[in-house]
Amino acid sequence: MMRTADLEYNLPPDRIATEPVTPRDSARLMVVDRADPSRVKDMRVRDLPGQLRAGDVLVFNTTRVLPARFFGRRIGSGGKVEGLYLVSLPEAGGAPKWVVLLKGKHVRPGVVVALDETEGGQSGYSLRVVERREPGGWVVDVEGPRASTGEVLDRVGHVPLPPYIVKARQQTGFVADETRDRERYQTVYAAEAGSVAAPTAGLHFTPELLEQLERMGVERVDVLLHVGAGTFKPVETEIVEDHPMHSEWCSMSRAAVERVQRAKREGRRVIAVGTTAARTLEAYAAAGETPEYLETRLLITPGYRFAWVDGMLTNFHLPRSTLMAMVAALFAERGVERLKGLYERAIREGYRFYSYGDAMVVV
Repeated sequence: MMRTADLEYNLPPDRIATEPVTPRDSARLMVVDRADPSRVKDMRVRDLPGQLRAGDVLVFNTTRVLPARFFGRRIGSGGKVEGLYLVSLPEAGGAPKWVVLLKGKHVRPGVVVALDETEGGQSGYSLRVVERREPGGWVVDVEGPRASTGEVLDRVGHVPLPPYIVKARQQTGFVADETRDRERYQTVYAAEAGSVAAPTAGLHFTPELLEQLERMGVERVDVLLHVGAGTFKPVETEIVEDHPMHSEWCSMSRAAVERVQRAKREGRRVIAVGTTAARTLEAYAAAGETPEYLETRLLITPGYRFAWVDGMLTNFHLPRSTLMAMVAALFAERGVERLKGLYERAIREGYRFYSYGDAMVVV
């Protein structure tokens, strides 16, 4: 069992990255030897090819981030409402239904929220609150001209940046550029839309870096996991394993599974680009079959024996998060202690943290 308090660390506010670096692969990269975490090198993401070898398999999550954040006003009172789209429910006639998070006063069934257009003004769409959906969500009817969820969100939605970036920007007076965020809070290989948060380790890759890796014989495998809002939920239980882990849908094609299994048989390394790719790999390894889609509540903590993942490229994560626990599980002994030591080193050396920040690779 693991104490949640062990995942605490103090981060100076100025270490929170409020915007990404340009170009993407100029982000700093801490290279950590998985077998001996005391062996650390400071590099740039563009130097990653020098830390890999021909035959290694890099696994990427190709999800695309939806413009899932929206704003509106309550019809009647005019009160401001902010929300986050989570998922669409199967339609059974009538208005399309979404599950959303809503932040505003006096939200209850029957309330109608008129949605603002992305550029301001009325969009012609509104949300009628139907019922509470645990944990923390609301079922709403989408009222307005008939359109797909993607079309509605393109009209009313904003980039769903994590709250800590929004807060840090407000505190520093940073002026946000919505157009730039729409480009940069998205991987260059994003394909199928469905996430409300980016698989942030992948944000560091450029087309040129991907081409260089391919030329040197690094094999690429694509998987899919749509990142849900639960990824930001801190662990609030005293013991990490008691945390009610959120579920997410993931997908691996049969060909992708076979390529990973072949690499494992041949003794080649499988390296996950991000915690979402790692979660997908381990969920399919545990399934023992290859369904088109798989719902997983897999919680990885120190002591877990990885079946397919040999290494991981990942950003620096929030304290008290399941993501920290997963990265700590990569180390055979004293995982949390070793990871916190690496985080302390990163703070001393001026690394930038969280979604728009720098990265570490453990191989």
